[in-house]
Amino acid sequence: MTSSSTTFGRYVSLRRSERGWTQSRLGAELDRSEVWVSLVERDLQQVQDLQLLRRMATVLGVAIDELLALSQPASKRPRSPRRRVSSATLSPTSGAEEDDPVRRRPFLALAVAALSVPAAGQQAAQAETVTPLGGLEDLLLYGPDRIPAPRSEPTSKSVATGLVSSRQEFKAARYDVLAEALPGRIAAAGMVGKAEERARHVAQLYNIAARLCIKIGTNNLVSITSDRALTSARLSGDPLVTAEAQRMVSSSWRRQGSLARATDIVVVAAEDLLADKTVAEAARLATRGDLYATAAYTAAKSGDRSYAHALIKEAADSAAAAGRASGLVDGIQGVALHELSVHYELGDAGRAIELARTIDPSALPTAERQARFWTDVARSFDQWGKHENCYRALLAAEEAAPQETRRGAVRDLAVGLLSYDRQLPGVREFAIRAGVQGI
Repeated sequence: MTSSSTTFGRYVSLRRSERGWTQSRLGAELDRSEVWVSLVERDLQQVQDLQLLRRMATVLGVAIDELLALSQPASKRPRSPRRRVSSATLSPTSGAEEDDPVRRRPFLALAVAALSVPAAGQQAAQAETVTPLGGLEDLLLYGPDRIPAPRSEPTSKSVATGLVSSRQEFKAARYDVLAEALPGRIAAAGMVGKAEERARHVAQLYNIAARLCIKIGTNNLVSITSDRALTSARLSGDPLVTAEAQRMVSSSWRRQGSLARATDIVVVAAEDLLADKTVAEAARLATRGDLYATAAYTAAKSGDRSYAHALIKEAADSAAAAGRASGLVDGIQGVALHELSVHYELGDAGRAIELARTIDPSALPTAERQARFWTDVARSFDQWGKHENCYRALLAAEEAAPQETRRGAVRDLAVGLLSYDRQLPGVREFAIRAGVQGI
């Protein structure tokens, strides 16, 4: 029983204490940061997502009705004086602001474009349904014999073409096409070439499969595909492919709540790779930047603020050095997107939006990255309690890559926005396209 004066945050704190857990432990159980738990327990962060509420009830060993009956005061989270971003940030009619206009122009330009997206109710049902991963499951569980035979005998050229196509389909966020084609491509890669060549191609394809499963699959599939990728990568002897597989394994551990182990995996992989002089310096630095960016995001989810900031700085330094060596900036952009996620996970929505305003989404090289950018912007605005801005960012993500709206993070945001239906025309239709059930 709870008293009428017990708030949601106070109740969560009491139940956590009864189990002898730290805020970090509860955060790990919920796949949230320690900072997020602290905000919830101080009634500075509302929890409106029904799926998350069900998970909290299970983790805390209480009935969900008890959580639903508790009062959640409106967020009164203090704002830093440096957080000047307001609800006008995504408005084309916003007036003069104190910020440097040159610095904010790229973000506002895309923000205006986001506002020009037709109301969700007027859009065609463009969010294509992502094909289930049944074919990949069959390959993983039963082997290539359960995969339909290719129309022609695979060759080294066809395997290489399939690998290029897989990368392009992922970058274009064409997850349905990729999910259908991957099983056959993986099976074909295991049939052509010498042992090390076969292992390298299989590992590369399983790395893509793991990333696909992170987008639309389950934790179990992420675990299996990342393990297959790492096993094959080690047989191939390719340090870069192995490092990418270790990054996928880290993501698997993170998604299962083992945040410290997940961080260690990529930090050790980054340092091992840096010491490997058989790999060109630019490639080593670029991959090291990716590994450290992943480690920073995981550290942020565990609430380790200082470590997360130190890791993302290492990632940025490595990416910048790789850019100087190669003349490319792709890694720098990738680190910036991870830094955006780091700020969000640490509860620093204002800093996340400040960073987002320095990024030109139209300059991001792939549809997947553009949609990921807008999704993180939406999450940050949601954390800040700015629901209209959150919704506009989600529409921009959908415009960039319709299949990104089927991700769990987008569905969670859509569920939270449904209570503001009258203020957000078309949000129910958007939620349906995002796969929210029972509306």
